[in-house]
Amino acid sequence: MEQNTLTRRGVGLRGLDHDLVSPGYILYAHLTSPGTVRLIANDGMEVHRWNLPYRPGRHARILPNGNLAYNGVHPDGPRLFPMWQKYRGGVMMQVDPDGKVVSEYRDPLAHHDQHHLDNGQILYTTLEALTPEQAKTVPGGIPSSEAPDGNVYADCIKLVDPADDGKVLFHWRAIDHLDPATFPLQPHYAREHWPLINSVHPLRDGNILASLRSVSAVIIISRETGEVTWHLDSSVVAQQHCASELEDGSILVFDNGTFRHRESSTYSRVIQVDRHTKQIVWEYRDRSFPCAFFTPFMGGAQRLRNGNTLVTEAVFGRMFEVTPDGRICLEYVNPHFADYKQLQAPELEDIGFDYPANAVFRAYKYTPDQVPWLRLPN
Repeated sequence: MEQNTLTRRGVGLRGLDHDLVSPGYILYAHLTSPGTVRLIANDGMEVHRWNLPYRPGRHARILPNGNLAYNGVHPDGPRLFPMWQKYRGGVMMQVDPDGKVVSEYRDPLAHHDQHHLDNGQILYTTLEALTPEQAKTVPGGIPSSEAPDGNVYADCIKLVDPADDGKVLFHWRAIDHLDPATFPLQPHYAREHWPLINSVHPLRDGNILASLRSVSAVIIISRETGEVTWHLDSSVVAQQHCASELEDGSILVFDNGTFRHRESSTYSRVIQVDRHTKQIVWEYRDRSFPCAFFTPFMGGAQRLRNGNTLVTEAVFGRMFEVTPDGRICLEYVNPHFADYKQLQAPELEDIGFDYPANAVFRAYKYTPDQVPWLRLPN
């Protein structure tokens, strides 16, 4: 009998409603692969693949110019603390459809998220060690759970121009602009990394939207002053990921639900929040049994052109599409499993990631006109 629970429940294409699904292809990077990015059609067939030289530093996107933006794990990056091996990146690449590397920018302290802008600049998250005095100002977290070197690492956001020798155009430091008392680490979170920015998104007005996982907050940062001009706190979100701006200015968030206030049962959801009122104006959670849709970490949500939403239930490699009224019209589960043993990250096996996984940090869907280079098999 099959002993892998996810495989036994079913992988690959699990369901498709041709009348409701949006046209297009799902792009995803398998986190425990050596560097495999796949493009999947609605019928579950793989139509394109990139085999890249570094394991995924989270996810990949297809850019308007047709290139793949890929965040790979830096081969010589520092080993700051065990969990750092799980989500670090550092090699920010553009790769053409044939797999040729067009450009590459490196920062060994980069992690989680990176945006290649249309003008060639890159917006991304990185970190730095706090001074002992600064670290003492960060409240919360598990006592004595600092990194092995005793450090507390804090996030930065950078905007760089790789074409100009990596010139730094914007450098935001969390410790300079966040009051730790307002953004304390949640009690169950390690003190090694504060506030753990897991997504950074350029807004149309030039400001920056960021998701702060270990303090359960979504914020908007002024590009002009660096100050926080908008703050969605832990009364609404819990360990959330993937905050993005929609056409009407509202904010779409994948709300993981870990350590959610006032609730003992865990479930994930996707919420759309009005920026002015901070009220939830749209929400998806599993209709039949909310706890059946849950990923304790990672996750993604993308609003599609036809109004549907692509959701990534990351830990289980599950990608599914829902209509505005919450009907699932496509479900695909990554059928590929691997562990970290071949990926030079033994620390992860020591902290519980010692099993074959099909995890996907975040997936994206593209309409046929967004991939005009795609050559489908006959």
